[in-house]
Amino acid sequence: MNASILIASLIFIIVILCIMSEKVNRTLAAMGGAMAMVLTGILPADAVSSTIDFNTIGVLIGMMLVVSTIKNSGLFEYLAIYTAKLVKGDAWKILIGFAIITAILSAILDNVTTVLLIGPMTLVITQILKINPIPFLVTEIIASNIGGTSTLIGDPPNIMIGSAAGLGFLDFVVNLGPIIIVILVITLALLYFIYRKQLVVQKEQKEEIMALDEKKAITNHPLLVKSIIVIFLILLGFIFHENIGISSSIVALTGATLILLISGQDIEEIFSSIEWPTIAFFAGLFVLVGGLEAVGIIENIANYLLRITAGHPTLTVISLLWLSAIVSGFLDNIPFVATLIPLVLTMGKGGVNTWPLWWAISLGACLGGNGTLIGASANLVLANIGARNGHKISFKYYLKIGFPLMIVSIVVSTLYLLIFYV
Repeated sequence: MNASILIASLIFIIVILCIMSEKVNRTLAAMGGAMAMVLTGILPADAVSSTIDFNTIGVLIGMMLVVSTIKNSGLFEYLAIYTAKLVKGDAWKILIGFAIITAILSAILDNVTTVLLIGPMTLVITQILKINPIPFLVTEIIASNIGGTSTLIGDPPNIMIGSAAGLGFLDFVVNLGPIIIVILVITLALLYFIYRKQLVVQKEQKEEIMALDEKKAITNHPLLVKSIIVIFLILLGFIFHENIGISSSIVALTGATLILLISGQDIEEIFSSIEWPTIAFFAGLFVLVGGLEAVGIIENIANYLLRITAGHPTLTVISLLWLSAIVSGFLDNIPFVATLIPLVLTMGKGGVNTWPLWWAISLGACLGGNGTLIGASANLVLANIGARNGHKISFKYYLKIGFPLMIVSIVVSTLYLLIFYV
Protein backbone atom coordinates (compact mmCIF):
# COMPACT_ATOMS: atom_id res chain seq x y z
CA MET A 1 0.00 0.00 0.00
CA ASN A 2 1.53 3.31 -1.08
CA ALA A 3 1.46 6.48 1.01
CA SER A 4 -1.34 8.17 -0.97
CA ILE A 5 -3.72 5.24 -0.53
CA LEU A 6 -2.90 5.04 3.19
CA ILE A 7 -3.45 8.78 3.75
CA ALA A 8 -6.69 8.86 1.75
CA SER A 9 -8.00 5.80 3.62
CA LEU A 10 -7.16 7.32 7.01
CA ILE A 11 -8.86 10.62 6.14
CA PHE A 12 -12.00 8.82 5.02
CA ILE A 13 -12.10 6.54 8.09
CA ILE A 14 -11.62 9.49 10.45
CA VAL A 15 -14.47 11.41 8.79
CA ILE A 16 -16.82 8.42 8.99
CA LEU A 17 -15.94 7.88 12.66
CA CYS A 18 -16.59 11.56 13.39
CA ILE A 19 -20.00 11.36 11.71
CA MET A 20 -20.88 8.14 13.53
CA SER A 21 -19.81 9.49 16.92
CA GLU A 22 -21.82 12.70 16.35
CA LYS A 23 -19.28 14.57 18.45
CA VAL A 24 -18.39 16.58 15.36
CA ASN A 25 -21.01 18.22 13.18
CA ARG A 26 -21.28 16.06 10.05
CA THR A 27 -21.06 19.04 7.71
CA LEU A 28 -17.83 20.16 9.38
CA ALA A 29 -16.52 16.59 9.30
CA ALA A 30 -17.18 16.26 5.57
CA MET A 31 -15.71 19.69 4.78
CA GLY A 32 -12.69 18.97 6.96
CA GLY A 33 -12.12 15.66 5.20
CA ALA A 34 -12.44 17.32 1.81
CA MET A 35 -9.88 19.98 2.73
CA ALA A 36 -7.55 17.31 4.13
CA MET A 37 -7.67 15.50 0.78
CA VAL A 38 -6.56 18.71 -0.94
CA LEU A 39 -3.97 19.88 1.62
CA THR A 40 -2.25 16.48 1.69
CA GLY A 41 -1.97 16.46 -2.09
CA ILE A 42 -4.30 13.48 -2.55
CA LEU A 43 -6.55 15.59 -4.74
CA PRO A 44 -5.15 18.55 -6.72
CA ALA A 45 -6.91 21.82 -5.99
CA ASP A 46 -7.83 22.31 -9.64
CA ALA A 47 -9.54 18.91 -9.67
CA VAL A 48 -11.89 19.65 -6.77
CA SER A 49 -14.72 21.04 -8.89
CA SER A 50 -14.69 17.97 -11.16
CA THR A 51 -15.42 15.68 -8.18
CA ILE A 52 -18.58 17.53 -7.16
CA ASP A 53 -21.80 16.30 -8.72
CA PHE A 54 -23.32 19.67 -9.55
CA ASN A 55 -26.41 17.97 -10.97
CA THR A 56 -27.27 16.67 -7.49
CA ILE A 57 -26.44 20.04 -5.91
CA GLY A 58 -28.62 21.80 -8.48
CA VAL A 59 -31.57 19.48 -7.85
CA LEU A 60 -31.21 20.01 -4.10
CA ILE A 61 -31.16 23.81 -4.31
CA GLY A 62 -33.87 24.03 -6.94
CA MET A 63 -36.33 21.76 -5.12
CA MET A 64 -35.62 23.38 -1.73
CA LEU A 65 -36.63 26.71 -3.29
CA VAL A 66 -39.76 25.18 -4.85
CA VAL A 67 -40.86 23.49 -1.62
CA SER A 68 -40.19 26.60 0.48
CA THR A 69 -42.40 28.63 -1.84
CA ILE A 70 -45.19 26.07 -2.12
CA LYS A 71 -45.53 25.57 1.63
CA ASN A 72 -46.70 29.19 1.98
CA SER A 73 -49.88 28.24 0.12
CA GLY A 74 -50.94 25.75 2.80
CA LEU A 75 -50.86 22.82 0.36
CA PHE A 76 -48.90 20.53 2.66
CA GLU A 77 -51.26 21.16 5.58
CA TYR A 78 -54.23 20.45 3.30
CA LEU A 79 -52.81 17.14 2.08
CA ALA A 80 -51.79 16.10 5.59
CA ILE A 81 -55.23 16.75 7.08
CA TYR A 82 -57.02 15.15 4.12
CA THR A 83 -54.89 12.00 4.38
CA ALA A 84 -55.39 11.75 8.13
CA LYS A 85 -59.16 12.10 7.81
CA LEU A 86 -59.29 9.58 4.97
CA VAL A 87 -57.94 6.83 7.28
CA LYS A 88 -59.73 8.23 10.34
CA GLY A 89 -56.49 9.16 12.10
CA ASP A 90 -55.00 5.64 12.08
CA ALA A 91 -51.25 6.30 12.38
CA TRP A 92 -50.18 2.96 10.90
CA LYS A 93 -52.39 3.45 7.81
CA ILE A 94 -51.02 6.96 7.40
CA LEU A 95 -47.44 5.64 7.60
CA ILE A 96 -48.22 2.95 4.99
CA GLY A 97 -49.88 5.48 2.72
CA PHE A 98 -46.99 7.92 2.90
CA ALA A 99 -44.49 5.09 2.32
CA ILE A 100 -46.30 3.91 -0.82
CA ILE A 101 -46.60 7.48 -2.13
CA THR A 102 -42.90 8.02 -1.44
CA ALA A 103 -41.92 4.82 -3.28
CA ILE A 104 -44.09 5.62 -6.31
CA LEU A 105 -42.91 9.23 -6.59
CA SER A 106 -39.29 8.12 -6.18
CA ALA A 107 -39.74 5.85 -9.18
CA ILE A 108 -40.88 8.69 -11.46
CA LEU A 109 -39.01 11.58 -9.81
CA ASP A 110 -35.62 11.63 -8.14
CA ASN A 111 -35.48 10.58 -4.47
CA VAL A 112 -34.46 14.02 -3.22
CA THR A 113 -37.41 15.79 -4.83
CA THR A 114 -39.78 13.21 -3.39
CA VAL A 115 -38.62 13.53 0.21
CA LEU A 116 -38.58 17.32 -0.04
CA LEU A 117 -42.28 17.13 -0.86
CA ILE A 118 -43.20 14.37 1.62
CA GLY A 119 -41.16 15.65 4.58
CA PRO A 120 -43.18 18.80 5.36
CA MET A 121 -46.47 16.86 5.04
CA THR A 122 -45.20 14.26 7.49
CA LEU A 123 -44.26 16.83 10.11
CA VAL A 124 -47.65 18.54 9.84
CA ILE A 125 -49.64 15.34 10.24
CA THR A 126 -47.60 13.95 13.13
CA GLN A 127 -47.85 17.26 14.94
CA ILE A 128 -51.64 17.14 14.66
CA LEU A 129 -51.72 13.55 15.89
CA LYS A 130 -49.19 14.33 18.66
CA ILE A 131 -46.96 11.37 17.76
CA ASN A 132 -43.24 11.03 17.09
CA PRO A 133 -42.49 11.72 13.38
CA ILE A 134 -39.19 9.77 13.40
CA PRO A 135 -40.81 6.38 12.52
CA PHE A 136 -42.48 8.09 9.57
CA LEU A 137 -39.28 9.81 8.42
CA VAL A 138 -37.20 6.62 8.67
CA THR A 139 -39.85 4.67 6.75
CA GLU A 140 -39.94 7.32 4.03
CA ILE A 141 -36.14 7.30 3.70
CA ILE A 142 -36.18 3.55 3.15
CA ALA A 143 -39.20 3.65 0.82
CA SER A 144 -37.61 6.36 -1.33
CA ASN A 145 -34.53 4.25 -2.01
CA ILE A 146 -36.56 1.12 -2.65
CA GLY A 147 -38.91 2.89 -5.06
CA GLY A 148 -36.07 4.65 -6.86
CA THR A 149 -34.50 1.28 -7.70
CA SER A 150 -37.38 0.22 -9.93
CA THR A 151 -37.00 2.58 -12.91
CA LEU A 152 -34.39 4.01 -15.24
CA ILE A 153 -34.83 7.54 -13.86
CA GLY A 154 -35.42 6.66 -10.20
CA ASP A 155 -31.77 6.69 -9.11
CA PRO A 156 -28.58 8.01 -10.82
CA PRO A 157 -26.85 4.57 -10.98
CA ASN A 158 -29.76 3.27 -13.06
CA ILE A 159 -29.38 6.14 -15.52
CA MET A 160 -25.67 5.32 -15.86
CA ILE A 161 -26.32 1.58 -16.25
CA GLY A 162 -29.09 2.16 -18.78
CA SER A 163 -26.88 4.40 -20.88
CA ALA A 164 -23.92 2.00 -20.85
CA ALA A 165 -25.91 -1.20 -21.39
CA GLY A 166 -28.51 0.19 -23.79
CA LEU A 167 -31.37 -0.55 -21.38
CA GLY A 168 -34.64 1.37 -21.62
CA PHE A 169 -37.29 2.48 -19.14
CA LEU A 170 -39.39 -0.66 -19.62
CA ASP A 171 -36.35 -2.93 -19.16
CA PHE A 172 -35.95 -1.64 -15.60
CA VAL A 173 -39.66 -1.76 -14.82
CA VAL A 174 -40.05 -5.34 -16.09
CA ASN A 175 -36.85 -6.71 -14.53
CA LEU A 176 -36.76 -4.80 -11.24
CA GLY A 177 -40.37 -3.73 -10.67
CA PRO A 178 -41.65 -7.11 -9.40
CA ILE A 179 -38.86 -7.69 -6.88
CA ILE A 180 -39.06 -4.08 -5.68
CA ILE A 181 -42.76 -4.54 -4.85
CA VAL A 182 -41.90 -7.68 -2.87
CA ILE A 183 -39.07 -5.92 -1.03
CA LEU A 184 -41.31 -2.94 -0.18
CA VAL A 185 -44.02 -5.21 1.24
CA ILE A 186 -41.50 -7.19 3.33
CA THR A 187 -39.84 -3.99 4.56
CA LEU A 188 -43.14 -2.40 5.63
CA ALA A 189 -44.12 -5.59 7.46
CA LEU A 190 -40.83 -5.54 9.38
CA LEU A 191 -41.21 -1.84 10.14
CA TYR A 192 -44.64 -2.56 11.59
CA PHE A 193 -43.08 -4.89 14.17
CA ILE A 194 -40.38 -2.30 14.90
CA TYR A 195 -42.71 0.68 15.34
CA ARG A 196 -46.15 -0.75 16.17
CA LYS A 197 -45.99 0.35 19.83
CA GLN A 198 -45.10 3.93 18.82
CA LEU A 199 -47.92 4.29 16.31
CA VAL A 200 -50.67 4.81 18.86
CA VAL A 201 -53.03 7.78 18.55
CA GLN A 202 -55.32 8.73 21.38
CA LYS A 203 -59.07 8.91 20.77
CA GLU A 204 -59.02 12.64 21.50
CA GLN A 205 -56.48 13.28 18.71
CA LYS A 206 -58.49 11.21 16.25
CA GLU A 207 -61.61 13.21 17.07
CA GLU A 208 -59.60 16.40 16.70
CA ILE A 209 -58.44 15.28 13.26
CA MET A 210 -61.95 14.43 12.09
CA ALA A 211 -63.17 17.84 13.24
CA LEU A 212 -60.61 19.72 11.14
CA ASP A 213 -61.57 21.39 7.88
CA GLU A 214 -58.73 20.82 5.40
CA LYS A 215 -60.03 23.59 3.14
CA LYS A 216 -59.19 26.18 5.79
CA ALA A 217 -55.53 25.13 5.58
CA ILE A 218 -55.26 26.81 2.18
CA THR A 219 -54.15 30.32 3.02
CA ASN A 220 -53.19 31.51 -0.45
CA HIS A 221 -55.41 30.17 -3.27
CA PRO A 222 -53.64 31.98 -6.17
CA LEU A 223 -50.28 30.59 -4.96
CA LEU A 224 -51.84 27.13 -4.65
CA VAL A 225 -52.97 27.14 -8.28
CA LYS A 226 -49.57 28.38 -9.45
CA SER A 227 -47.82 25.78 -7.29
CA ILE A 228 -49.84 22.89 -8.74
CA ILE A 229 -49.07 24.05 -12.28
CA VAL A 230 -45.33 24.36 -11.57
CA ILE A 231 -45.21 20.96 -9.81
CA PHE A 232 -46.89 19.39 -12.85
CA LEU A 233 -44.38 21.02 -15.21
CA ILE A 234 -41.45 19.91 -13.03
CA LEU A 235 -42.84 16.36 -12.98
CA LEU A 236 -43.01 16.34 -16.78
CA GLY A 237 -39.50 17.74 -16.90
CA PHE A 238 -38.10 14.97 -14.68
CA ILE A 239 -39.83 12.26 -16.71
CA PHE A 240 -38.72 13.54 -20.12
CA HIS A 241 -35.49 15.42 -19.34
CA GLU A 242 -33.35 12.75 -21.03
CA ASN A 243 -35.48 12.94 -24.19
CA ILE A 244 -35.16 16.70 -24.45
CA GLY A 245 -31.47 16.72 -23.61
CA ILE A 246 -31.37 18.67 -20.34
CA SER A 247 -30.24 17.58 -16.89
CA SER A 248 -32.54 17.09 -13.91
CA SER A 249 -30.82 20.01 -12.15
CA ILE A 250 -31.85 22.34 -14.98
CA VAL A 251 -35.43 21.11 -14.60
CA ALA A 252 -35.38 21.80 -10.85
CA LEU A 253 -33.70 25.20 -11.13
CA THR A 254 -36.00 26.27 -13.99
CA GLY A 255 -39.01 25.26 -11.90
CA ALA A 256 -37.62 27.21 -8.93
CA THR A 257 -37.04 30.30 -11.07
CA LEU A 258 -40.52 30.10 -12.55
CA ILE A 259 -42.34 29.76 -9.24
CA LEU A 260 -40.29 32.56 -7.68
CA LEU A 261 -41.17 34.80 -10.62
CA ILE A 262 -44.93 34.20 -10.44
CA SER A 263 -45.48 33.57 -6.72
CA GLY A 264 -45.09 37.09 -5.39
CA GLN A 265 -43.24 35.74 -2.34
CA ASP A 266 -40.32 37.41 -0.52
CA ILE A 267 -37.29 36.13 -2.46
CA GLU A 268 -34.80 36.75 0.35
CA GLU A 269 -36.99 34.86 2.81
CA ILE A 270 -37.29 31.90 0.43
CA PHE A 271 -33.53 31.75 -0.16
CA SER A 272 -32.84 31.92 3.57
CA SER A 273 -34.84 28.70 4.00
CA ILE A 274 -32.38 26.65 1.92
CA GLU A 275 -30.58 24.07 4.06
CA TRP A 276 -27.08 25.29 3.26
CA PRO A 277 -25.39 22.91 5.76
CA THR A 278 -26.87 20.00 3.77
CA ILE A 279 -25.55 21.48 0.51
CA ALA A 280 -22.09 21.93 2.07
CA PHE A 281 -22.16 18.38 3.43
CA PHE A 282 -22.81 16.92 0.00
CA ALA A 283 -20.09 19.03 -1.60
CA GLY A 284 -17.60 17.89 1.05
CA LEU A 285 -18.64 14.26 0.67
CA PHE A 286 -18.22 14.40 -3.12
CA VAL A 287 -14.69 15.77 -2.73
CA LEU A 288 -13.90 13.16 -0.07
CA VAL A 289 -14.98 10.30 -2.36
CA GLY A 290 -13.17 12.01 -5.23
CA GLY A 291 -9.96 11.65 -3.22
CA LEU A 292 -10.54 7.92 -2.81
CA GLU A 293 -11.22 7.66 -6.52
CA ALA A 294 -8.09 9.66 -7.40
CA VAL A 295 -5.71 7.25 -5.62
CA GLY A 296 -7.46 4.22 -7.13
CA ILE A 297 -9.10 2.78 -4.02
CA ILE A 298 -12.53 2.35 -5.62
CA GLU A 299 -11.05 0.85 -8.79
CA ASN A 300 -8.89 -1.51 -6.72
CA ILE A 301 -11.97 -2.77 -4.88
CA ALA A 302 -13.74 -3.49 -8.16
CA ASN A 303 -10.72 -5.19 -9.71
CA TYR A 304 -10.17 -7.31 -6.61
CA LEU A 305 -13.75 -8.48 -6.78
CA LEU A 306 -13.37 -9.62 -10.37
CA ARG A 307 -10.11 -11.40 -9.56
CA ILE A 308 -11.51 -13.44 -6.68
CA THR A 309 -14.62 -14.47 -8.63
CA ALA A 310 -12.46 -15.55 -11.60
CA GLY A 311 -15.36 -14.81 -13.94
CA HIS A 312 -17.64 -17.49 -12.45
CA PRO A 313 -21.17 -16.34 -13.49
CA THR A 314 -23.06 -17.04 -10.26
CA LEU A 315 -20.25 -15.94 -7.97
CA THR A 316 -19.70 -12.74 -9.97
CA VAL A 317 -23.38 -11.79 -9.90
CA ILE A 318 -23.78 -12.34 -6.15
CA SER A 319 -20.44 -10.70 -5.33
CA LEU A 320 -21.32 -7.62 -7.39
CA LEU A 321 -24.69 -7.38 -5.66
CA TRP A 322 -23.32 -7.58 -2.13
CA LEU A 323 -20.21 -5.46 -2.70
CA SER A 324 -22.28 -2.74 -4.38
CA ALA A 325 -24.70 -2.77 -1.44
CA ILE A 326 -22.06 -2.58 1.30
CA VAL A 327 -19.93 0.03 -0.46
CA SER A 328 -22.98 2.15 -1.37
CA GLY A 329 -23.98 2.27 2.29
CA PHE A 330 -20.88 4.31 3.08
CA LEU A 331 -19.75 5.84 -0.22
CA ASP A 332 -21.49 7.74 -2.98
CA ASN A 333 -22.62 5.00 -5.35
CA ILE A 334 -22.10 7.11 -8.48
CA PRO A 335 -18.26 6.84 -8.73
CA PHE A 336 -18.35 3.19 -7.69
CA VAL A 337 -20.89 2.30 -10.39
CA ALA A 338 -18.90 4.41 -12.86
CA THR A 339 -15.89 2.20 -12.07
CA LEU A 340 -17.82 -1.06 -12.41
CA ILE A 341 -19.45 -0.23 -15.76
CA PRO A 342 -16.29 -0.42 -17.95
CA LEU A 343 -15.22 -3.59 -16.14
CA VAL A 344 -18.57 -5.26 -16.89
CA LEU A 345 -18.44 -4.07 -20.50
CA THR A 346 -14.98 -5.61 -20.81
CA MET A 347 -16.27 -8.89 -19.40
CA GLY A 348 -19.04 -8.79 -22.00
CA LYS A 349 -16.51 -8.51 -24.80
CA GLY A 350 -14.87 -11.62 -23.37
CA GLY A 351 -18.06 -13.63 -23.81
CA VAL A 352 -19.55 -13.24 -20.30
CA ASN A 353 -23.35 -12.80 -20.11
CA THR A 354 -23.64 -9.31 -18.62
CA TRP A 355 -27.47 -9.23 -18.44
CA PRO A 356 -27.66 -10.40 -14.78
CA LEU A 357 -24.62 -8.32 -13.83
CA TRP A 358 -26.40 -5.05 -14.64
CA TRP A 359 -29.38 -5.94 -12.43
CA ALA A 360 -27.04 -7.04 -9.62
CA ILE A 361 -25.22 -3.68 -9.69
CA SER A 362 -28.48 -1.72 -9.84
CA LEU A 363 -30.09 -3.58 -6.93
CA GLY A 364 -26.92 -3.42 -4.83
CA ALA A 365 -26.05 0.22 -5.47
CA CYS A 366 -29.60 1.58 -5.05
CA LEU A 367 -30.82 -0.57 -2.15
CA GLY A 368 -27.44 -0.27 -0.42
CA GLY A 369 -28.22 3.39 0.15
CA ASN A 370 -30.60 2.31 2.91
CA GLY A 371 -27.73 0.92 4.98
CA THR A 372 -26.63 4.14 6.68
CA LEU A 373 -27.73 7.73 7.07
CA ILE A 374 -25.06 8.84 4.57
CA GLY A 375 -25.85 6.11 2.05
CA ALA A 376 -28.05 8.25 -0.20
CA SER A 377 -28.90 11.89 -0.76
CA ALA A 378 -32.54 11.42 0.25
CA ASN A 379 -31.49 10.01 3.64
CA LEU A 380 -29.66 13.15 4.67
CA VAL A 381 -32.19 15.56 3.22
CA LEU A 382 -35.09 14.00 5.14
CA ALA A 383 -32.97 13.64 8.29
CA ASN A 384 -32.14 17.35 8.11
CA ILE A 385 -35.80 18.27 7.63
CA GLY A 386 -36.54 16.39 10.85
CA ALA A 387 -33.58 17.89 12.71
CA ARG A 388 -34.57 21.45 11.78
CA ASN A 389 -37.94 20.81 13.37
CA GLY A 390 -36.54 19.32 16.57
CA HIS A 391 -36.63 15.63 15.59
CA LYS A 392 -33.06 14.45 15.14
CA ILE A 393 -32.32 11.06 13.58
CA SER A 394 -28.87 10.06 14.79
CA PHE A 395 -26.41 8.02 12.72
CA LYS A 396 -26.50 5.19 15.28
CA TYR A 397 -30.28 5.14 15.54
CA TYR A 398 -30.74 4.91 11.79
CA LEU A 399 -27.96 2.32 11.46
CA LYS A 400 -29.76 -0.03 13.87
CA ILE A 401 -32.86 0.04 11.68
CA GLY A 402 -31.68 0.79 8.17
CA PHE A 403 -28.71 -1.59 7.94
CA PRO A 404 -30.59 -4.79 8.93
CA LEU A 405 -33.46 -3.88 6.58
CA MET A 406 -30.95 -3.25 3.80
CA ILE A 407 -29.43 -6.70 4.42
CA VAL A 408 -32.90 -8.28 4.22
CA SER A 409 -33.54 -6.53 0.89
CA ILE A 410 -30.21 -7.79 -0.50
CA VAL A 411 -30.96 -11.34 0.67
CA VAL A 412 -34.29 -11.18 -1.17
CA SER A 413 -32.50 -9.73 -4.22
CA THR A 414 -29.97 -12.57 -4.07
CA LEU A 415 -32.74 -15.17 -4.20
CA TYR A 416 -34.42 -13.30 -7.05
CA LEU A 417 -31.24 -13.17 -9.14
CA LEU A 418 -30.41 -16.81 -8.45
CA ILE A 419 -33.90 -18.00 -9.44
CA PHE A 420 -34.47 -15.88 -12.54
CA TYR A 421 -31.09 -14.75 -13.88
CA VAL A 422 -28.30 -17.22 -13.01
